[in-house]
Amino acid sequence: MNYQNQLALVWTYLGRTPLLWLTATVVCYVVAQAVYEKLNKRPLANPVLLSVLAVILLLRVTHTEYAAYMQGGQFIHFLLGPAIVALAVPLNRQLPKLRSMFWPLACGLVAGGLGAITTTVLLARALGASAQSIASIAPRSATAGIAIRISEKIGGIPSLTAVLVVMTGITGAVIAVPVLRLLRVRRPEIVGLAMGLAGHGIATARALQISEEAGAFAGLGMSLNGVLTACALPVLYPMLMP
Repeated sequence: MNYQNQLALVWTYLGRTPLLWLTATVVCYVVAQAVYEKLNKRPLANPVLLSVLAVILLLRVTHTEYAAYMQGGQFIHFLLGPAIVALAVPLNRQLPKLRSMFWPLACGLVAGGLGAITTTVLLARALGASAQSIASIAPRSATAGIAIRISEKIGGIPSLTAVLVVMTGITGAVIAVPVLRLLRVRRPEIVGLAMGLAGHGIATARALQISEEAGAFAGLGMSLNGVLTACALPVLYPMLMP
């Protein structure tokens, strides 16, 4: 057996082990985070964006199926739940401010959440998207678990919805801070809430890098927008579609 065949057999064996892809995912993110820090935290060097691109490239080069990758990736996927629950810690520290800003936050949540649904559906219709595509796009501003369930309920494609949710989150994490700075929005609670509403978990992680206060309000926006979208979209969607 020649060297190339031996190498192929070794890779085939390693490619089936969950630890390989778990390690690869962590290494990609650690390297992406280092690049992000090295480039002075430039928005386009967002570590989630870079690590996603790196993992995709790695899977393409090695001809690895997604199912094989997820044998290791599922361990990180499981940690999403505890990570979201952990947002309660900074949120609890901001309770006095939350109480004092209840009505502005509530109005912002309703305007942002319902506005995202309405503009997404109407813009997709104007561009000539199919009903199934629109149903897949509509819940993109909710966090992945909620968005996928809504997509199934209104006739969308869950796998397409999952991709769009990730793209929305990365876009929010990359452009939110520059756009808000351009609009002269500086208050961390407003910045955080806007990022949580627009970019859910990925943008919330970016908000935590700004400050604990921004991260707390981003977590609040992400959570409440998920609930609002789950309740409102099934009702609004038939009204917005012909």
